[in-house]
Amino acid sequence: MLERQKMPVQDAKIRATNFNEVALGFSEKQAIEEAKRCIQCKKPSCMKGCPVEVKIPAFLKYVAEGDLDSAIKEIKTDNALPAVCGRVCPQETQCEQVCVLSKKGASVSIGRLERFVSDRERKKGVDTPEKPKPTGKKIAVVGSGPAGLTAAADLAKMGHSVTIFEALHEAGGVLIYGIPEFRLPKEIVRAEVEYVKKLGITVLLDHVIGKIENVDELLSEFDAVFLGTGAGLPVFMNIDGENLNGVYSANEFLTRVNLMKSYKFPEYATPIKKGKSVVVVGGGNVAMDSARCALRLGAGHVTIVYRRGEEEMPARAEEIEHAKEEGIIFRLLTNPVRIIGDGKNWVTHVECINMHLCEPDTSGRCKPAPTSGTEHKIEADVVIIAIGTSPNPLVPRTTKGLEITKHGTIVAKENGETTKIGVYAGGDAITGSATVISAMGAGKKAARAIDEYLKGQ
Repeated sequence: MLERQKMPVQDAKIRATNFNEVALGFSEKQAIEEAKRCIQCKKPSCMKGCPVEVKIPAFLKYVAEGDLDSAIKEIKTDNALPAVCGRVCPQETQCEQVCVLSKKGASVSIGRLERFVSDRERKKGVDTPEKPKPTGKKIAVVGSGPAGLTAAADLAKMGHSVTIFEALHEAGGVLIYGIPEFRLPKEIVRAEVEYVKKLGITVLLDHVIGKIENVDELLSEFDAVFLGTGAGLPVFMNIDGENLNGVYSANEFLTRVNLMKSYKFPEYATPIKKGKSVVVVGGGNVAMDSARCALRLGAGHVTIVYRRGEEEMPARAEEIEHAKEEGIIFRLLTNPVRIIGDGKNWVTHVECINMHLCEPDTSGRCKPAPTSGTEHKIEADVVIIAIGTSPNPLVPRTTKGLEITKHGTIVAKENGETTKIGVYAGGDAITGSATVISAMGAGKKAARAIDEYLKGQ
């Protein structure tokens, strides 16, 4: 029973030409067989690897028994976004990594089973839990990304009145603007948002806190505020040529493709330059997403340039493998030093230099250094910079008494408590760019802390 069920996927050559979901999901038979592999440990370690504290053995037992309705109810006790987590959560480095079976073979496919039962529920019809007795307390949640949605859902289940303020015209945060359709279909995100709203939560769109009103004004209307504003400010390399036409931040590129559906232009009114030769700078999931989107937009050559080796790449192994299968070119131990134009302000090449690895840096990874005499050029008419993001300074700048670090992240305790009384924060706003599930875990911790604060504890 150590052999995993294999997830069906679209053929690489076909999927590289469309934005349909790559992974096709388990059948019911596959799901039950996979769940039966769980040995129901007396002291399960998998739960320790789950930031949102899903009772994994319990839901797996229900799946193994074929009681799929009970399985999804068990998950939703702790996780309001299971269809999202089942697709984009890095289970291989969290719950599945510490699964007992992984010591002798392959761990149980926890994430894929979570996806299966949540997809089944959505097709069947989502049940809304009974609303608890109202506490009379009101909480404002700024941002409708994974941290904000999780905090809001947990607070609503506690009986509090919750209002989410979202700056964009659609709720979901990075789930809706940052992750491509072929990894996380937007209908899935919208369904998860609708479930959260059914808990009694009000979602106000096109509300930019810091412009329409600030946090201090929110505190005059609400008993507490949670900041889940994410990290949407792009980081650039500060090299020559980054202001040329054809150079995008990954944030802008992915927002145009995902939220504004520029791949359907002119049906949707947001255009994007569809390069013939595209260079993506970075080695994380965002870089993989950008490269694979560029390929689907029709690029003949898409090259990922990363200054370290493959072992140091922060992207999920599955995403790297999918990118390779689709024909993405990887230029590792390579770093851009200049972007070259044609004299008319359009990109033509990226000048790079080879790197070699030295001593590990503060992150524990080997520090790259340039190798002299290895300068070379890569042809490109579009360049996408995907080397990270930082929090937007608007909210901290318009909030008195809210401290930030030198990196622009909000100063907060482990439970999300900030330096301003009644204000809590979580997710990328306090950690910088990280994973969806870590942001959800932070939202859950903050919800508990807010509840205790409102009770005077």
